[in-house]
Order: sequence, then C-alpha cells, then structure tokens
Amino acid sequence: MGGLAPVPTPPVAAMAVNVLDASSLLAAFGALGIAVVLFAETGLLVGFFLPGDSLLFTAGLLSRSGAHSGPHLDLAQVLAAAVVGALAGAQCGFVLGRRGGRALLARSRNKRLQEGAARAEEFLDRYGHGRAIVLARFVPVVRTVLNPLAGALGVAPRTFAVWQAAGGLVWTVGLVLAGYALGSVVPDVDRYLFPSCTSSSSTLRRPLMRRPGSSMTSWK
Repeated sequence: MGGLAPVPTPPVAAMAVNVLDASSLLAAFGALGIAVVLFAETGLLVGFFLPGDSLLFTAGLLSRSGAHSGPHLDLAQVLAAAVVGALAGAQCGFVLGRRGGRALLARSRNKRLQEGAARAEEFLDRYGHGRAIVLARFVPVVRTVLNPLAGALGVAPRTFAVWQAAGGLVWTVGLVLAGYALGSVVPDVDRYLFPSCTSSSSTLRRPLMRRPGSSMTSWK
C-alpha cells in the first residue's frame, strides 16, 4: 500500500500576508508593495495602520549585498518605489481634503484618526504649514491625517507640494539608507531587528495621547 502523497507547499506570495509585518509584505510584493503601502498610508485615511517606518527601514536592510534572512531587494528600485508612493499618496490626500473638506474627516468614527486629526491641526498651528508638513512625515497616523486636513484648511497647493516633497524625500530616502547602512556594517542584523520592527510598528500605532492642556478638536 503506497503512502500518502506529500501536500505541495504553496509559494510565498500565495500565503497569507501580515500587513502589519514589514518583512511579510516585502517577501510577498517586493518594491511594488512599498509604493502601494506608502500611497495608502499617506493618501488614504484607511491606511493609517500600515507600517510605513518599519517597511522603509526593513527594505533598506534587505537591499544590501550578501546573504540575509529575507528576500533580496534592489536599492534603486526600493528608493524609487518609496519616493513615488510617499509623494503621490500625500498629494492624493491633499486633493481629497480640498474636495471633501472637513466633512471627509468627520465621517470617520475611528478614535485614532480623531486623535490624529487633532494632533495634525496642533502641528499646523504650532509650526506653520511648511515645518508641520515635513515633521508630520515622521509621526504615525499624523502623516495620514495631515495631508487631507491641509487640503481642507485651504493650505496653498504650491506650498503643500513643495514641503510634502521635501519631507517625503527626507523620510523615505533617510530611513531606507539608514537600514541599508546598518545592514552593511553589522552582519546578520536583520535576524534580530525584524521581530522588533514588527512590534515597534504596532506600538507606534497605539492611540495618540493628548498633551496636558492641549485641546482636542471635535470632528463631529
């Protein structure tokens, strides 16, 4: 009597993808996944939970030469995908905000988005349009909400385009090259950092805490 035939293992791309795990996204979709995730995170309110920071840093790690625990990515493709996704996403969010106004944000009942909207408006009031747009790139949830908020508040299109491009370039290129540099000088660092990148991404997306004395804007 013959034994049971072995069950074939499905390819990586066919397996379930954890959208909160940067290494899982990169293994499944490569550089294209970077562009899609960054576009959704910075241009669509539904993408606020996506792991933009850890995705960029991990992509840099996987772009270095030599053996490592994940797929090998081309550095030039990673940089191009990251810049295009981040800049196009932010511009899309701004246009949606100009057309939809504050009502676009008011439709969401998600607590994190509500808190992110209040924090984003605080950024604009405290730092001015240019600096706020750049700084928001480095704050999860805020970088999702500030783009449509800037459009809803009537920030000049030229001002927004210039500063979001500057902030987007610093954010994407800086994090990718930081990951690439660390992976080049520390052997096998990806084996230790991949789990921490995933946990850090989840931690950064916990509800934003209101600063004492700051006002929380109601979007209802």
